[in-house]
Amino acid sequence: MTTDEDFQATLRDWRRDFHAHPEFGCEEQRTSRLVAERLRGFGFTEVVEGVGGTGVVATLARGTGNRCVALRADMDALRIPEASDIPHRSTAPGLMHACGHDGHTTMLLGAARLLAEQGGFDGTVRLIFQPAEEWGRGALAMLEDGLMERFPFDEIYGLHNQPGLPVGAFRTRAGVIMSAEDNFEVVLRGIGGHAARPHQGREALVAACALVTSLQTIVSRRLAPTDTAVVSVTELLTDGTRNALPGTARILGDARSFRADVSAAIEAELRRIAAGTAISHGLDCDVTYTREFVPTINDAGAAAAALAAATRALGAANVAEAGEPHTGSEDFARFLQHAPGCFAFIGNGEESVPLHNPAYDFNDDALPHGVKWFVQLVRDRLPLREARP
Repeated sequence: MTTDEDFQATLRDWRRDFHAHPEFGCEEQRTSRLVAERLRGFGFTEVVEGVGGTGVVATLARGTGNRCVALRADMDALRIPEASDIPHRSTAPGLMHACGHDGHTTMLLGAARLLAEQGGFDGTVRLIFQPAEEWGRGALAMLEDGLMERFPFDEIYGLHNQPGLPVGAFRTRAGVIMSAEDNFEVVLRGIGGHAARPHQGREALVAACALVTSLQTIVSRRLAPTDTAVVSVTELLTDGTRNALPGTARILGDARSFRADVSAAIEAELRRIAAGTAISHGLDCDVTYTREFVPTINDAGAAAAALAAATRALGAANVAEAGEPHTGSEDFARFLQHAPGCFAFIGNGEESVPLHNPAYDFNDDALPHGVKWFVQLVRDRLPLREARP
């Protein structure tokens, strides 16, 4: 008989293996293959691979209940070179699990094993292992591949680790819990030239620097103080060199918000400021603005169910309603446009390195807590019928 210690050791080994072999979005061939193999090894007979490219959907039914609950985990890694020297560090140059998706996949696999072995529910569970969350394409790819038609469900739940939150702690809330993400690119074009003779051209770097500074006024001066938003410039690229002034500059970044009208205001202000800066410096300007992630909005009933299951599984002292929503984004939101559900956070430890940091590592001590929550949630949402005399 498998002990809790044996099971936790197995979870740790799975997680560290995933961490050592990260794969970028839509390239999760090894990861999805291992997920499918393990699910079949647990006794799942309905395991479909290749959903939305590299996604996996598994179905487990017990009893005669006609309701279906979906549980989702993401599988992809980031294009970040790992900086740590842990034994299970990435073996793929330039790639690492810097957001804990290795842990999310492992927790859902652990829940799948326990649900297959122990049951304890009446109805159907869909386990969705999603590719390409990081760049906001995986959920859409699965939906466009007929997820809702081929694998319908009544509600859906997902979980993400949170650095700074104690291991075993659980947080979620009804309503908006994560923001939308918009991406932008501004290209300034002028005439490059010699660094010793700037007056003979129309170089783009000084204008680009001015634009980066001016974009910060969108939130501080153009939006209402009560509207939460973030505008971040993340890259400034030019075609200049040590003694040559650039004729072209590219400014890239993203914007976070919780409402469509705020997103529209950010785009309008960004275009206005970019055009004005270009004119004042005698440059041409092109702006590309795209909306990559929609806000993650939890259903009130599903959020209450998630908190109740966490209280039973993890203890009331570890569970609380989340305060302010996060300005991070999550493409789990796409599923919530098709079915009610809830996205939640589980602690990765108060000393955890931040997400997307090259020294980040998922905390293995958090694995059993996520497994317990998933299992309890299924049993709460698909309760066994009382035996009739």
